[in-house]
Amino acid sequence: MKLALFCFLIGTALATANILAEENSSMNPSNEVAVIKTSEGEMVVEFWTDAAPNTIENFKKLVGAGFYDGTIFHRIIKGFMIQGGDPNSKDPAKENHYGEGGPGYQIKREFNQHKHERGVISMARGPDPDSAGSQFFICLAPVPRLDGKYTTFGKLIKGDDVLEKISDTPVIKNSAGENSKPTKRVVIERIEIAPADSVK
Repeated sequence: MKLALFCFLIGTALATANILAEENSSMNPSNEVAVIKTSEGEMVVEFWTDAAPNTIENFKKLVGAGFYDGTIFHRIIKGFMIQGGDPNSKDPAKENHYGEGGPGYQIKREFNQHKHERGVISMARGPDPDSAGSQFFICLAPVPRLDGKYTTFGKLIKGDDVLEKISDTPVIKNSAGENSKPTKRVVIERIEIAPADSVK
């Protein structure tokens, strides 16, 4: 009887430990980060593995292929966000088509509970919730109206001063009449995936 009770208690303790481990792992960021090297400085983003694993894998795949190298933040709205990741933005001659480019495919939404707050990185998309591809944006302030409607997948952990510097870039109206077109090219020179403990 005592042995059965002991086994029961051990089993309960192990089950509790497993539940806590699962909860902690779902809250833990990835052991990798994205180092975004721009013409204005460097920003580091940690990934939220519990939020959007497929989106993160897609982002890392594009980074590995050098997809983002030479693109720009083509849309900057003070107090809202900076947007980049459009391959069209590598070519100044395609300026009227900035915001339309992608990797040639679309990925499924992974809406989650993480809120759009300053420094949060999220996927840009069209009217179709499953139309994200390569374009992303980084929030400059809380944007609750986007919560649960766009796929958040990480947050800035280094380089807030660079984010602020980019947000201060003067803008004029774009071809759609939105006051968001930077007057100079803010270039994403390169993005690298690195171990998290190498940048902290």
